[in-house]
Amino acid sequence: MEDRETTEIESFESSDRRGATFGKDWTKGSIFRNLLLLSWPMTVSEFLNMIGPTIDLIWVGKLGAAPIAGVGVAGMVVMLMTSGVMGLAMGARAVVARFVGAGDAKGANHAAQQAFITAVFFVALVVTIGVVFAEPILILMGVEPEVVAEGAAYMRIMFVGSGAMTFRMLAEGIMQASGDAVTPMRISIFFRVFHTVLCPFLVFGWFIFPRLGASGAALTNVFAQGLGLFLAVWILFSGRTRLRLTLANLRFDAKMIWRIVRLGLPAAASRMQRGGGQVILVMLMIPFGTNAVAAHTILQRVEMVFLTLTAGLGLGSGVLAGQNLGAAQPERAEKGGWQALGIAEVITVIGSGAILLWAEPVVRIFNSDPALVELTSSFLRIAAAGLFLLGFVVVFQLLLTGSGDPVPAMIIEIAHMWMFILPMSVILSKYTDLGMYGIRWAMAFGVILGAAAYLWYFRTGKWKHRKV
Repeated sequence: MEDRETTEIESFESSDRRGATFGKDWTKGSIFRNLLLLSWPMTVSEFLNMIGPTIDLIWVGKLGAAPIAGVGVAGMVVMLMTSGVMGLAMGARAVVARFVGAGDAKGANHAAQQAFITAVFFVALVVTIGVVFAEPILILMGVEPEVVAEGAAYMRIMFVGSGAMTFRMLAEGIMQASGDAVTPMRISIFFRVFHTVLCPFLVFGWFIFPRLGASGAALTNVFAQGLGLFLAVWILFSGRTRLRLTLANLRFDAKMIWRIVRLGLPAAASRMQRGGGQVILVMLMIPFGTNAVAAHTILQRVEMVFLTLTAGLGLGSGVLAGQNLGAAQPERAEKGGWQALGIAEVITVIGSGAILLWAEPVVRIFNSDPALVELTSSFLRIAAAGLFLLGFVVVFQLLLTGSGDPVPAMIIEIAHMWMFILPMSVILSKYTDLGMYGIRWAMAFGVILGAAAYLWYFRTGKWKHRKV
């Protein structure tokens, strides 16, 4: 057994000729080059991971406003329920990155094992609750009956697929934390192409397939996520990535699990409160009609594009920060964060300008109904007031979490959602003439407030001294 572990460590530390980034020491060399090499595959992966609901909406949108609203509301509930599990995965990333930075392959492998063990229990709980209570949840939210009919079936199937999605993203996160960002990107490309091609066949009943509507979009996700999970696990265990996962010395380690959970709980809380806040915002939008909910849903899909383009930079800077802090090089960790922010802000400023100029053509990708196009375009232009600063929020949040300091990010996320965005949404929508537009203005100003808070904390430098 000792010889086997020694071989694994030597394999981890040696250069792997199967890829340009395999075996690279990310704690040395040009920080900017390292950031780009890590971030561009992560950006592609994040885009492909989050584009799934958008692909669904593009095809389901052809069926009308009610299916759009059903898919949108159901998707938010699924995101809320699964966000806790995905937050715990962030804790695993932070621990694995620290072990990798310290050159400890055995510790990284053990942390990855415990992360999968932890995920099994949480996934089982979340999927069971979601499948059993899908329809009562939508009824409780107060959406119209046709929206419940479309959304409940979609939600149940999506919850089944969320189990595969969680384990796939955990496996890909372990690869990324070890310094291999290319392999997860390839997996994402493969299963997302499969999803994109299959989706319209099941939604509209093309060729030999039945017409399943919104449920067809959800079923496509299940097939695609299952395919991605199979590829990710096979690659991890077959050694086709930088860190080879093995079952050597597999055991239940309560201490390591608590270490992962302790780091993951703040990230989980941040994701869950954000999902809960989004659900409440939809409930505030529901009294204004199905078109308002549909417009809000389309806008969220557009915002996902901004999130994915900046999230890759945040994840990349988080891996660099975690590994550099593990190697006792905090200055390199901070410099990588500033550089990631600079690139992200260039992207968000250009994107916000594009939205202001071409809001209507963007909306018509989803639906061409004149009333819906006009309303959604107005929402988009309001959102642009905050989206140009989104880089501060996304990059710094993911960097802090990835480096092992998730609590401040949790506090900022909770404060700006529950102490500003939600109260202001209620006030502006119910007690001013802005109505439903007040909700969107509150969200835009919330991004600006969050950006200021993250900038302040990052500059204090306290995150560089947290023990993991």
